[in-house]
Amino acid sequence: MKILHSVRKYHSSNGGMYEVVKQISENLAKNGHEITIATAPLPKKLPDTDNIKIAEFDISGSLITGFKGELEKYQDFLINSDFDIITSFAAQQTMSDAMIPVLDKIKAKKIFVPTGFSAFYIPEYKEYFQKMGIWMKQFDMNVFLSNDYRDINLARKNQVKNISIIPNGASKKEFLAETIIDIREKLCIPNDNFLILHVGSHTAQKGHKEAIEIFKKAKLVDTTFLVVGNEGRCLGDCQKQEKKLNQSKSFKKNNKKIIIIHLNREETVAAYKAASLFLFPSNIECSPVVLFECMAAKLPFLTTEAGNAKEIIKWSDGGLLLPTEHNILLGNYLITRTKKIIKKIIGRIDNDYHFCKAEINGSVKLLEKIYHNKEELKRLGENGYKAWDEKFNWEKISQDYEKLYLDLLKK
Repeated sequence: MKILHSVRKYHSSNGGMYEVVKQISENLAKNGHEITIATAPLPKKLPDTDNIKIAEFDISGSLITGFKGELEKYQDFLINSDFDIITSFAAQQTMSDAMIPVLDKIKAKKIFVPTGFSAFYIPEYKEYFQKMGIWMKQFDMNVFLSNDYRDINLARKNQVKNISIIPNGASKKEFLAETIIDIREKLCIPNDNFLILHVGSHTAQKGHKEAIEIFKKAKLVDTTFLVVGNEGRCLGDCQKQEKKLNQSKSFKKNNKKIIIIHLNREETVAAYKAASLFLFPSNIECSPVVLFECMAAKLPFLTTEAGNAKEIIKWSDGGLLLPTEHNILLGNYLITRTKKIIKKIIGRIDNDYHFCKAEINGSVKLLEKIYHNKEELKRLGENGYKAWDEKFNWEKISQDYEKLYLDLLKK
């Protein structure tokens, strides 16, 4: 098959979305399929490989803000290329939005992977999501990462029939490979330290502030909190807290330490394998890849209800939910409410709020409890690993995409 995968940024700075497209593309390429990645210009040009080519388009904007750059060039590429399959990953971004006006002109089988509709509650997107039900019907298939989230629920509300569910995952190639890097030795973390890990770019939406506060308040000893992430909006604030807390009397007395650092991919995988617990009080997600990576590393996790984290726990029994406050994002104003008030305002209680936050004191208690329960940590780690090995690895998931593509072509 000749396959086009369209994504805003095919680069590691794009976090989880890049990892999803990379893993699916590379696994399909190994099976002999010709893969092209349509993406915005990359910070560093990636070389074409045997079966993967990169097609860059200098285009920016969206259906909400308008487009700038090579819009017509990209649309002509979609219409006139001889791809069998075109898959667009993530709504609300340039490459997908630019495709929508020409959907009826594209000859290839068209697949849409919405990844959550994170702007669902922003007033400026009201008309966008009113039309989304019509747009989804123009695709040959819509692939969702969860069976119960705002994107698939909107599809069902609009009676969209062409629906498939394929979850995220983690790579067997990465996590079953022998780990050469000793991350504890590299970062001077004692082998007997309880190592808590957080992985996420400093976007100010991955719960770094809450994670540091939870670790600060928790009554732990001989514990290191390793925070791994790319540069971003909250990095400076996180580093200030790192310096302040590491110099505090309580941290020195209890042998607690925070390390905030950027690691390459091999080092990050080594950190997953070396850690004792994953702490992820993220504010916004669709289907967090990091939780599947925890499962692959036999690493138990604590997470907020961001995205479909609750569903991932149900699938795997590999982690626990932190007490979570739900919020509503209106334009530039974040209004926090208790569940009781939210129900009064919008008439329902579910996980469809744009923003969530870990409740600090309850999260501290849960962290302290799991810290002292080695048997529970082991049980969660083993359960998560078993589920990942059977269902949630990229090798298996890529086969699901391949089968979907072939089935569509048969039709």
